[in-house]
Amino acid sequence: MMKQIVLIFLSSSLSLHLTAQSTYSKTDAFVEKLGALNGLNVATIADTLSQVSSDKEQQARAIYYWISHNISMDLKGTKGNDNKNIDPVKVVETRKATPLGYSTLFQEMCSQAGIRCLTVDGYIKFSSEEINNPSDEINHSWNVVQLGSSPTEWNYADACKGAGFTDKQFKIFTPQFTSEYFFADKALFNLDHYPDNIAWQLNGGPKSIKDFYALPLIGNAAYPLGLKYVKPNTGYIKTKMKNPVVFNFKINGELEVKSIILLIGDEKKASKKEDMNFSNKGGEIAFTYQFKKDDVFPVKIIVDGKTILEYMIEVEE
Repeated sequence: MMKQIVLIFLSSSLSLHLTAQSTYSKTDAFVEKLGALNGLNVATIADTLSQVSSDKEQQARAIYYWISHNISMDLKGTKGNDNKNIDPVKVVETRKATPLGYSTLFQEMCSQAGIRCLTVDGYIKFSSEEINNPSDEINHSWNVVQLGSSPTEWNYADACKGAGFTDKQFKIFTPQFTSEYFFADKALFNLDHYPDNIAWQLNGGPKSIKDFYALPLIGNAAYPLGLKYVKPNTGYIKTKMKNPVVFNFKINGELEVKSIILLIGDEKKASKKEDMNFSNKGGEIAFTYQFKKDDVFPVKIIVDGKTILEYMIEVEE
């Protein structure tokens, strides 16, 4: 089951990426010109953003774009899983939010615009150290948006992850807009998020929280690259020094890949960057690496300077 989940081909993320660049380009430019909208309340901001178009998808995009560009992560609240300041009014006043704060603000603004939107609570992995270590409590929230009457028309939106990322100590928030977390590719999103209520897992995915935490960690950069499947398909890899590990994944074939680097270790252990000799056949990326030290350490796969996957490796002699 796990193999089937990870190897399933996702709908073309290239199409999604081009959609974000074309279908949403006028909306994004409209919101960019509006700026921070300082001094306005939630309802007024939502109404202002809704002026972009009569189309509900464009209105939802405007809300996503504005929130992702104007709300920073509440590092202290997120680290402590403290959601006392999630009220949309408070979020707009402070311009900071926990993941649940992002989601409640997005839901409220969509409601003001007449868009059906719900908040979904669940789980994500913040670092490779969480692989095979399920969280004891909900640690993330996102939204589902419905534009029509059919249940199949629900779509994912994660304005928090769209806004940027934090280090695993939750000391630094790095703003980095990711367009593709809006109406995200469902199959890839399901490898990156696990809902507390499985009914909100759109189009299938891991069947248990244990299965979800066994997967590799998906980096933000996997979305614009259009990650399609992953090998190895488990996040914790056991190997021997004499046995090379084969890495294989598929991305959009029309994208050029200039470099792939393995970052081995972290700040607690001496990290090492290794340039990979890789093959790329129509987006099918493959390379091997033979680990030279018996130990347990995190490994990041970095494509053209951006992390797309993280593993934990256990190497024996």
